[in-house]
Amino acid sequence: MQRSADTIAQAEAWWVVCLCAAWCNTCTDYRPIFLAVARDWPQMRFEWVDIEDESELAGDLDVETFPTLLIADAHGARFLGPLLPHAAVLSRLIASLQDAGHVAQAEVDSEAQAVFHRVRLARA
Repeated sequence: MQRSADTIAQAEAWWVVCLCAAWCNTCTDYRPIFLAVARDWPQMRFEWVDIEDESELAGDLDVETFPTLLIADAHGARFLGPLLPHAAVLSRLIASLQDAGHVAQAEVDSEAQAVFHRVRLARA
């Protein structure tokens, strides 16, 4: 079954952003896992943001636990929070957000929307 152009465009609009820091050993260990998940979801855009090297992207967001993931679609941020550093956990989260439709977006605060806006502008 072929996907319609609208479905493909919507999928391509998804972003998965890992907010990490170079000094964080968990982040260092997670990066190849994150990149492996990116290969499993080629229709999505995956970005790695070091919140210390690119602090302007994080803004006032206080990341307390690494890794912290930001997942967004064409309508805005859908998830912002820490995640266990396992490929299956990230893949399940992505799938569940896609399945949830736009319901999940209403639960994400304005700070998450602002971070996504800055990342999208910087990396577009």
